[in-house]
Amino acid sequence: MSRTKAGSPHDPRGKERFHEERATYTVASAQPDLEAGLTAIRETVKTLKPRPGVYRMLDARGDVLYVGKARSLKARVANYTQVKALTNRLQRMVSQCRRMEIVVTNSEAEALLLEAQLIKRYRPPFNVLLRDDKSFPFILLRADHAYPRIQKHRGARRAKGNYYGPFASAGSVNKTLNALQKLFLLRSCTDSFFNNRDRPCLLYQIKRCSAPCVGRIDEAGYASLVREAKDFLGGKSSAVQSDLEKKMAKAAEDLDFETAAILRDRLRAATFIQGSQAINASGVGDADVFALAAKGGQMGVQAFFIRGGQNWGHRAIFPRNTGDVEEAEVLADVLLQFYEEVPPPKTILVDRELPEQELIAEALCEKAGHAVAISIPQRGTRRKLMQQAQRNAVEALERRQAESGAKAKIQRELAEFLELEDVPQRIEVYDNSHIQGDKALGAMVVAGPEGFEKGQYRKFNIKTAQTNDDFGMMREVMSRRFRNLAENPDGDEGKKNSHETVWPDLVLIDGGKGQMSSVRDTLAEMGIEDLPLIAIAKGPHHGREGREVFHFPDGREKTLPVNSPLLFYLQTLRDEVHRYAIGAHRAKRSRAITASPLDEIPGIGPSRKRALLLHFGTAGKVRAAALDDLKRAPGISEAVAQKIYDFYHAGG
Repeated sequence: MSRTKAGSPHDPRGKERFHEERATYTVASAQPDLEAGLTAIRETVKTLKPRPGVYRMLDARGDVLYVGKARSLKARVANYTQVKALTNRLQRMVSQCRRMEIVVTNSEAEALLLEAQLIKRYRPPFNVLLRDDKSFPFILLRADHAYPRIQKHRGARRAKGNYYGPFASAGSVNKTLNALQKLFLLRSCTDSFFNNRDRPCLLYQIKRCSAPCVGRIDEAGYASLVREAKDFLGGKSSAVQSDLEKKMAKAAEDLDFETAAILRDRLRAATFIQGSQAINASGVGDADVFALAAKGGQMGVQAFFIRGGQNWGHRAIFPRNTGDVEEAEVLADVLLQFYEEVPPPKTILVDRELPEQELIAEALCEKAGHAVAISIPQRGTRRKLMQQAQRNAVEALERRQAESGAKAKIQRELAEFLELEDVPQRIEVYDNSHIQGDKALGAMVVAGPEGFEKGQYRKFNIKTAQTNDDFGMMREVMSRRFRNLAENPDGDEGKKNSHETVWPDLVLIDGGKGQMSSVRDTLAEMGIEDLPLIAIAKGPHHGREGREVFHFPDGREKTLPVNSPLLFYLQTLRDEVHRYAIGAHRAKRSRAITASPLDEIPGIGPSRKRALLLHFGTAGKVRAAALDDLKRAPGISEAVAQKIYDFYHAGG
């Protein structure tokens, strides 16, 4: 888990809303020491006042251990000095604490929001954390064009328009988006594609777009489709369907069978969307449903997303660091961290009373800009929704525990097969990709007990290896990856836990004896001899009868049965690095294809490059142009013209 140095909260109004104070008392010892931790906390308490705010506990290295909020900072932080009242988890936390940082807020609701923000940023090891930190997809109906575009959207909501979501997965949003295109015939193309069409594209031919780009529908007609889409996504789906049925009947009555057929197809798309709602949520409006299940020391939360009475999917959430935390407190932490990413709806349904429930609702209301109600449903449709969420929570948790048991077994078998001292917590897998040495790069993917850690993936542009030399490429990748670690085995404090300063527990190479030898020798030259290495190569027969051969540093070879779960796991690791390497190589080739010699000139951006090409025709003619000709190009000043001329005529 990667953690960064403590810093000021990222908030556009931070200077106005928050005043951060840093405690000056620091204990140098990095070893767990309860008395040292208590001393640091007591010294901090002396400087505090009974005001609302957020506190951070830091270890000797400056990494954040815990983020908490308080109605009264002085009283809350003082509680940590009462050792007998602390749980084992909190005692471990206090024993590692060497410094505290304080942020004073104007209200407790602000403190609650800031706490969730800081937990999301620092991911402290003693806070309850959401495992899945991936952003949720939305449907965006843009409002910055005469013919608005409908599209899938992730990330910051900067574009003007209407956002509908969240959807539980990319699959669910893609299915809904496809049906919406059939239903409302709205364009999904980019503005540049739209502006350069002179005839309809394929989407018009398959009746998934009304082709506004070439005037097959006027602006008023398209605006009518946009209004219908907004009504449908806003919860008025029945009214939209009823209106379509009336229009279809009228067209059939007028013997306009072509229009009637188009309306019939649109109705079918609406029926598909309604039929895909596996959960009946009519009359609920905009609401999220959360139910928590606990079993065997693990907890899982099931979330249903209801918008406009339509089910937009569900997601199982498995928080970590829940050891001795109360179930209701875990659910409250999940809500606050979840809505740090997603805008809260007007209604949030939960299956139990939350601590400080009214305060949480107040904080979410402040974040959303509208009233937010948190309640426990007692009867009717909402109660049925909650019961379904509870069943799904239990089943999802049981599936995860079964999968975790299978994964743990495979990890143990992996350690035994590869003769490791312990189960590897960090596995790094390496591969190269190139075409006859051209645009060569190396790739590293990282896997842990919970699966692939995509934030830790890394690409290496090959710089020194000879053309088509796979072994030389692998030597370069290993040298660049482990050089800093070899020089500083304990890691750089400023980069602690980054991929450059963390030792892997296992290095897996996609290759055979040659790759293994080059990696082993390269690491040995750097003085690294105890790093577990293994190379995986396809057997002599690459068809069904072939088996992967595993090469060890000492020259030994091993194989696994063709139906071995461990073999499937290792193949998955190899296939992932292969996929990542090929994808990165293709992207590099694509960039090279569209590159221009003008890109190399400092200070020449896209607009000036476009102006030069439009004026001279080719980059070669720009290179051959005289200084006076360059000055006459539109948008090119004398200074820029001189810069271009000097770039190509540096030798005089």
